[in-house]
Amino acid sequence: MTVAAFESSAYGHHNEADIVEVLRASGALTVSLVAEAGGEIAGHVAFSAVRITTAQGDWYGLGPLSVAPAWQGRGVGQSLAREGLKQLGGLGAAGCVVVGDPGYYGRFGFQNDPALRYGPPEIWPYLQRLVLRGSAPSGEVRYHTAFDV
Repeated sequence: MTVAAFESSAYGHHNEADIVEVLRASGALTVSLVAEAGGEIAGHVAFSAVRITTAQGDWYGLGPLSVAPAWQGRGVGQSLAREGLKQLGGLGAAGCVVVGDPGYYGRFGFQNDPALRYGPPEIWPYLQRLVLRGSAPSGEVRYHTAFDV
């Protein structure tokens, strides 16, 4: 499902399934939610810890968020993202970052912040943050090594 979900994505790495497997195998999934519909997996979202140079409190990365092609555009991804963010809030998280479509993630309150960097400069416009409590951090964002696969 995850491979199919990202097949035509302009934003993905096209190795999202591998990222999820490495996060799972290393015990690095803080929140992992699955949506089921009609007896099949319709979507999945993963949240894992990230480090940010000046961050205070615990920050997390949203992703991968994958929705089976037959279920895309039907609110599955939104439901998964909203529930995952709610659970992070319940854990006392300071915030969350994501690399993705600003138009999509903006609906959850994510904003691009030029004070944050991740990867090469062409990715920076897609790096967004959502402050859940405290203040916005600045500096380099470091995801789990699973994102290096």
